[in-house]
Amino acid sequence: MLAVLFSVTTAKAQQASSAVLTLPNMPLHDPWILTNEADKTYYLYTSNVPKVSGVSGVGTMVYRSADLKHWEPPIVVFHTSEMSWAQSGAWAPEVHRWKGRYYLFTTVFDDSKPLPPGHNAVRPAYRRGTISAVSDSPLGPFHPLNPNGPLPPSDFMTLDGTLYVDPAGKPWLVYAHEWLQKTDGTIEAVRLTDDLAKSAAAPIFLFKASDAPWLDKDVVPSTDSSQYVTDGPELFRTHDGHLLMLWSSYSNDSKYIQTVARSKTGTIEGPWEQLAPLVYEDSGHGMLFHTFDGSLVMVLHQPFKNARGKIYAMKDAGDHLEVVRERTDLDAP
Repeated sequence: MLAVLFSVTTAKAQQASSAVLTLPNMPLHDPWILTNEADKTYYLYTSNVPKVSGVSGVGTMVYRSADLKHWEPPIVVFHTSEMSWAQSGAWAPEVHRWKGRYYLFTTVFDDSKPLPPGHNAVRPAYRRGTISAVSDSPLGPFHPLNPNGPLPPSDFMTLDGTLYVDPAGKPWLVYAHEWLQKTDGTIEAVRLTDDLAKSAAAPIFLFKASDAPWLDKDVVPSTDSSQYVTDGPELFRTHDGHLLMLWSSYSNDSKYIQTVARSKTGTIEGPWEQLAPLVYEDSGHGMLFHTFDGSLVMVLHQPFKNARGKIYAMKDAGDHLEVVRERTDLDAP
């Protein structure tokens, strides 16, 4: 019944607007682009904005494009009403093709359900974590694999889980363990079962926010400072086998930053070293993908508030990434 309701409501929303959109006029936080070979279409996922999608409620919506420049009005593909563990948020959605189906990962929360406070944390911790959902189509509807809990431990306050598949073909969820609970936010990883429905082992620590190269190592981490946020991890294997991770945090002047780390061993276990940030201009939560012509690009949101999408041409330099230029040509009508 829910799928039918989504289909009818979505169809009405699409009929109500035939406008072609471009990135500057598309509300877009935590963007994720799926390059779907089956129909040569780019699918751009973000949290549902009811005034844009025409569909009320909390969930995920998707824009579609054939050229990364002209986008169709979004449709809603997932609604948190199917979740029992938490129904707010639906942050940082991303969709991956795995074993012939499409899997959505998104972060939900319930701030009425407290979690154990962290060491020296001055802010409350509450239910927050990444869940997985599945569909036979990138247009959904996506249905949660486990409505009763998140993929990381349910007593961890986490967000922004991303799928990583290791060289042995084993799936992992890499996520940010919230500074609200950790004080010095961390990036961690947990092995998943092959059906992506639950964790298969205990989480492992990868690195912490205070490892960022711009921070003063003598300062004691505190939840009074956004510099100890960890946000938006996303993995990328370079052409010569180096394993890199995009992630975001805040600079000394409280600007959102797109930065990057590198595994010294080429494995998810690391150890991880921090490289120079890629983009400073109040920008972050980026992800990398190849266009249909094989070019490497990065999409992120900028600025943090009232965010819009920005796309950058990138260079895979083997042991690091380089920003070539901002693709402002994709912004024009």
